[in-house]
Amino acid sequence: MRAQGTNFASGFNLTANGKTISLKTPVVMGILNLTPDSFYDGGNLVSEKELLTKAEKHIKEGAAIIDVGAVSTKPNAVEVSEAEELQRLLPALKLLRKNFPHVFISVDTYRSRVAQAAAGEGADIINDISGGMFDENMFDAVAKLNLPYILMHIQGTPQTMQQNPQYADVVTDVFNFLTTQVNQAKQKGIAQLIIDVGFGFGKTTQHNYTLLANLNRFAEMGLPILAGASRKGMIYKTLHNTPQQALNGTTIINTLALLNGANILRVHDVKEATEAIKLVNQYWLG
Repeated sequence: MRAQGTNFASGFNLTANGKTISLKTPVVMGILNLTPDSFYDGGNLVSEKELLTKAEKHIKEGAAIIDVGAVSTKPNAVEVSEAEELQRLLPALKLLRKNFPHVFISVDTYRSRVAQAAAGEGADIINDISGGMFDENMFDAVAKLNLPYILMHIQGTPQTMQQNPQYADVVTDVFNFLTTQVNQAKQKGIAQLIIDVGFGFGKTTQHNYTLLANLNRFAEMGLPILAGASRKGMIYKTLHNTPQQALNGTTIINTLALLNGANILRVHDVKEATEAIKLVNQYWLG
């Protein structure tokens, strides 16, 4: 048997609303974008039928979690009001919860009031790109909701993050940020935490690959690691193609993330990510 890359969170379980996911084996989070301007699939889900069809496809292909986002956070994204975010999100979330009661649903938001409203409609996980930095009430809100919380690193905001990101040492700087925010979240009473180094959020291509190569370092925190590189610039800019052409590259990056300790893959393409997990698991057994 090969010596598997260490992740102290490999036996971690996520629990919410009477449901449990084991992360002993990595799982897939399938993306559902409700936004008209996301970098890859913006505007594709414009009817209830399309939303349910996409969610069902993700689930059939092996997604353990569906991640629903109503605000684009691509570089230079246009800011969306809280009212508009709720208007986009809540009807879709209600529909998904009704049709897929046993699936974990994550809501991609950095606003505490949106998190609270989403939980009221049955959301199971709060996925915050700001790691609690954009809304001072987020940690308190999530602690009261008693839901798992994905805490991501970002430098700047979606409007500014790619305007010349710089670090003294990207691995150390991101590690220290996550450590600080995790400690604060724990002090507030958040019991279930997942960390995300934030590929593409205030990083150059080289920063992203340095973080990927050192992902095992973050396992020292003893928490599950989410890797979200699907079809991002770190892939298509390196390959000189487009997000639409970046599926093969995404699968390679997902495989490297798994080999370096990732527990959750956040992806647009569930089937390929599920296959990567199966093959990496077999590799470890070899």
